[in-house]
Amino acid sequence: MPSDTAASQAKNSVFEVLRVFLRLGLTSFGGPIAHLGYFRREFVLRRAWLGEEAFSDIVGLCQFLPGPASSQVGFSIGLMRAGFAGALAAWAGFTLPSAVLLVLFAFWAHALAGPAGQGLLHGLKLVAVAIVAQAVWGMARSLCPDKPRAAIAVAAALVILFSATPLAQIVVIALGGLAGLWLLRAAPAAVFSRIVFPVSRRVGALALLAFFLLLFGLPVLCATTGGSALALFNAFYRSGALVFGGGHVVLPLLRGAFVIPGWVGDNSFLAGYGAAQAVPGPLFTFAAYLGAVARPAPHGVAGAALGLVGIFLPGLLILIGVLPFWDGLSTRPGAQAAMRGVNAAVVGLLGAALYSPVWTSAVKTPGDFGVALLGFTLLTVWKAPPLVAVAVSALGGVVLAATGVCIF
Repeated sequence: MPSDTAASQAKNSVFEVLRVFLRLGLTSFGGPIAHLGYFRREFVLRRAWLGEEAFSDIVGLCQFLPGPASSQVGFSIGLMRAGFAGALAAWAGFTLPSAVLLVLFAFWAHALAGPAGQGLLHGLKLVAVAIVAQAVWGMARSLCPDKPRAAIAVAAALVILFSATPLAQIVVIALGGLAGLWLLRAAPAAVFSRIVFPVSRRVGALALLAFFLLLFGLPVLCATTGGSALALFNAFYRSGALVFGGGHVVLPLLRGAFVIPGWVGDNSFLAGYGAAQAVPGPLFTFAAYLGAVARPAPHGVAGAALGLVGIFLPGLLILIGVLPFWDGLSTRPGAQAAMRGVNAAVVGLLGAALYSPVWTSAVKTPGDFGVALLGFTLLTVWKAPPLVAVAVSALGGVVLAATGVCIF
């Protein structure tokens, strides 16, 4: 009977994870940085599944690894909550809604033509400004409470703002850790409960082995077999394995992998890119659209599934490979000091992202600023659910477009 009870509780936990992440997958507009704001609100503030610093530790780790950072954070939270079944439930719930929408868009690409449709898309960009601003404000208050950590955050933001390479994110996180070792050793030891991930070192080592075998073995198989499905999978896998920072950073890699060989036309690629920014969920689901429209077989739903697995698999494999070793290191005093610096650097990264690309791509007029300010006030003062802010901002974008105030 006790084993049956434990199995029932585990099953309920998996369904709980699936339900929560499915709702987030349907409502998390705004791109990868905004997703972290949704996750913080849902799992730190509302449900208390983990603490502020533990959440930021996971964010810092996932920002440091290649792959889709927000999806890796969600996968980690599901893994912590309900094991590997919970991790897969978190990934599926957060990923499949946007993937389905983008596959539908591949077959029906003119649904949002006209001023009203463009205004709706613009309103969804504006809600990202409010969500990211809320995340930066809340995380800065808790993770940068003193002058050294505030200085690390500001320095990190400045480096990102004036850097033209995505590798700057990794450099900033590494330098934040070094600054923490130098400046924050005297800070009191952390008293919060550490998250224990159910991943053994053996499983982690096997995941790392699989990551590298696929990375270097797939090109060899493509050269020897010449199969189009394998070539598509290799293109998706390499794009997911070699991108740091996730989100928009993967788009140049995907363009080089699909547009340059002539597998997808430039206009079709850009149309899908616009749709990927408008739907909720991770931007990496753009791969579902590309798989559906790519010229080499398979096409349609089969190609979309191939794209999803190919682009997400490397980031999840390397995350599983690193987690068991990271957990052991994170309890040491030196590692805690380094993670304090990393946490502060993450705040700086979020602050820089709030300006570019979130603010610069969305706020063009006083009306845009007004809609973003309204969304921020709803979230921070009125404590409104994110879906309310999304609805209000979308409506605001349509109104701006109808009155001629909106600039696309």
